[in-house]
Amino acid sequence: MAGRLLHFLLISMTLYQFSSGQRLKPRLQRDRRNIRPNIILILTDDQDQELGSMQAMNKTRRIMEEGGTSFSNAFVTTPMCCPSRSSMLTGKYVHNHNTYTNNENCSSLSWQRQHEPRTFGVYLNNTGYRTAFFGKYLNEYNGSYVPAGWREWIGLVKNSRFYNYTLCRNGVREKHGAQYPQDYLTDLITAESIRYFRASKRVYPHRPVLMVLSHAAPHGPEDSAPQYSTAFPNASQHITPSYNYAPNADKHWIMRYTGPMRPIHMEFTNMLQRKRLQTLLSVDDSVEKLFNMLVEMGELDNTYIIYTSDHGYHIGQFGLVKGKSMPYEFDIRVPFFIRGPNVEQGSINPHIVLNIDLAPTILDIAGLDLPPDMDGRSILSLLDMDRPANRFQVIKKPKVWRDSFLVERGKLLHQHFEGKEVSPEENFLPKHQRVKDLCQRAEYQTPCQQTGQKWQCVEDATGKLRLFKCKNEGAVQRGLASRQRPLSIKSQLYHQKLSGCNCDLRPLNLRPTLMRPFNSKPFFSKKKFKNLKSYSRNRFSRSVSLTNSYPSNSSSEGGANATQPTQDDSEDEFSGMEVIPNGMTTPDSLKVTHRCSILTNATIRCDTGVYQSLQAWKDHKLHIDHEIETLQTKIKNLREVRGHLKKARPLECDCNKYLYKSKLKSRLKYGGIGLHPFRKGGPRDKKAWLLKEQKRRKKMRKLIKRIRNNDTCSMPGLTCFTHDNQHWHTAPYWTLGPFCACTSANNNTYWCLRTINETHNFLFCEFATGFLEFFDLSTDPYQLMNAVSSLDRTVLNQLHVQLMELRGCRGHKQCNPRTRSVDQAGGRAHDSFDNYRLFERRKWPRVKKPSSSRTLGPIWDGWKG
Repeated sequence: MAGRLLHFLLISMTLYQFSSGQRLKPRLQRDRRNIRPNIILILTDDQDQELGSMQAMNKTRRIMEEGGTSFSNAFVTTPMCCPSRSSMLTGKYVHNHNTYTNNENCSSLSWQRQHEPRTFGVYLNNTGYRTAFFGKYLNEYNGSYVPAGWREWIGLVKNSRFYNYTLCRNGVREKHGAQYPQDYLTDLITAESIRYFRASKRVYPHRPVLMVLSHAAPHGPEDSAPQYSTAFPNASQHITPSYNYAPNADKHWIMRYTGPMRPIHMEFTNMLQRKRLQTLLSVDDSVEKLFNMLVEMGELDNTYIIYTSDHGYHIGQFGLVKGKSMPYEFDIRVPFFIRGPNVEQGSINPHIVLNIDLAPTILDIAGLDLPPDMDGRSILSLLDMDRPANRFQVIKKPKVWRDSFLVERGKLLHQHFEGKEVSPEENFLPKHQRVKDLCQRAEYQTPCQQTGQKWQCVEDATGKLRLFKCKNEGAVQRGLASRQRPLSIKSQLYHQKLSGCNCDLRPLNLRPTLMRPFNSKPFFSKKKFKNLKSYSRNRFSRSVSLTNSYPSNSSSEGGANATQPTQDDSEDEFSGMEVIPNGMTTPDSLKVTHRCSILTNATIRCDTGVYQSLQAWKDHKLHIDHEIETLQTKIKNLREVRGHLKKARPLECDCNKYLYKSKLKSRLKYGGIGLHPFRKGGPRDKKAWLLKEQKRRKKMRKLIKRIRNNDTCSMPGLTCFTHDNQHWHTAPYWTLGPFCACTSANNNTYWCLRTINETHNFLFCEFATGFLEFFDLSTDPYQLMNAVSSLDRTVLNQLHVQLMELRGCRGHKQCNPRTRSVDQAGGRAHDSFDNYRLFERRKWPRVKKPSSSRTLGPIWDGWKG
């Protein structure tokens, strides 16, 4: 009995101590699961995945790979800085946020008004997150304002630099010099972010923090910290099978133009790879410092850390000395790691993740709903562990995820020929062959004599056929009289009989009151015109017959009775329906269909059969959908006819020109009377003229600068760069002298379909020039051979249709295609490509990474991280 009593006392004391300990724990630790997680996004600039840059970052790999999940198929949708960063912030494709290049619309007023207020920083700031941004924002950010959504803002003005840069610190510009470590941008971003996180948790311990650390490394000018200036003396991971593989006669024109690199170019690529890796060592230290700070503060288990880059990079691939913006693997693949609560450690996830998935993922982590205008998806569903919670839990279905995405660069070009859009199949032929085919047509073989002829074919001195534009384009020629048509307004004054104009040119009293119609306000103001339109619309709606039914697909040649179906016809066509008697329609209602009407109070009323019979409801809805589709087709046809009429508008006589020319000659001076009457006025034309003038002046300034600097490197249409001994101001230095290299083209516009699944792994591209490329990465992982000639025409059409769908997609429901059956698209016979669309979805296998950092891969000689 005494033993039992002693045992009971011991248990009671243990429970009391445990409950006391629980009461003494801080509230922060007791309510950990009720606090929203912190989010830290670490972003690098121009960091590649294919050229081995992650091999140099041992600390980051240990923290992010072993402690989190790495995605082996991470891509960007546009391999350029500003477009990709804009997609990361908004979660949208480039064609939806309209930032096409590093210059056009990059941090412009349009971006600031339309898309900047809808970034993930704004959404999280509105829900209580302590938001902060450190480092590079957008290439054209001028530091004159603080973007919406960021409580703490330390943004780099303009493009990436490591020294001698300007920051915008919460709206105040501050300049930095070239002193290490206080001015080195990577270390400054690390110090400022750690300081802000500590201060936020000290003042607001229960509020989550969102931080973006946007580093400049390894972007140029590739200035490393002094302690790393001797690292990686034998860096050679950039020498892949595609290194200096040039020229490429089967690829688009810039690849055909680029030849093999010279020895000085190859030496430059070796040093460039070495300096890029040296800059990444400071980022590696930054990740470790941030990790240690989270461990010290006890916030690691409640923090999601995401590490990625804005796009990849190439160094010598296909003979291109350096750069990005190509649709190939080395430019669109990026490193992507995530660690945090419920994220499996040390695993590799093979699903496709994109830069447009960052914003939806961050919103999902914060517990927010995904806005419908975002094109990406949250990747949290890919990180859930597939372990059943108990034996009664049903096995989860395999995750359905995208297997294709769009890669796009440049603006959408509308190529039309004779009023019709030219298909990529027609553009696939070389230019000289297309011209030769066009010149075989009869309308191009005559010297601008046919009605409405716009072009003519002329053989030059070398024997090549060329297209020349007719001077009197679009004019209707009528014999000799039309050929003698005057070419200017001045000549029309002396040939009034030929033009057929009968203008009254009687003398006028040139008083100021009579001169007013030339510059007076329109007869109807905007308000009056709007009221007039509303009045006309109301009159039309009141004049509609209340007994007429909705017009059907039948022709209107049968008169009014053709649009009024009888009761027998309607019963035969629509099962389970009744025609509303005329007495049931209220006199003030507008009958839209034979069963539904719109009342005067803007409510819709249908007969009782629609509300009582499910079959009647389905049939009537199907009837309405069919009518809508028919009317949409008719509207499309009408718009095409209207466009044709606009182009074929005949010339008309403008008597004001004769009146002005013949009676107001003294007013034709340009001194202070405003715009010339023959020129088009208005703010739109003035704005267009200003833009044209700005482009002309910018072009002239570039030309003058090239002449002063004796620049012989730049070539029209190409993006070239020069390098000399003064380019790098930190060790190791370049001492082999100046050289020039061209890396890209101004018109390198393309749209590509990238597909990865269990049966296919390919890249299909359509260039703005009409050129097509196709690479099967299962057999050609380095994209050395363009295999588009091996594809069947049916397969090309299928790829083109899928690509066009992605080019016009909006929202995550349209922009994330899944596997579809080809049978639904027309029941075509199954071939090798159809089987790709019909394969059975299975769960991706999970791959475990080695736990030891000693087996993380080869590291170059002479370096120990």
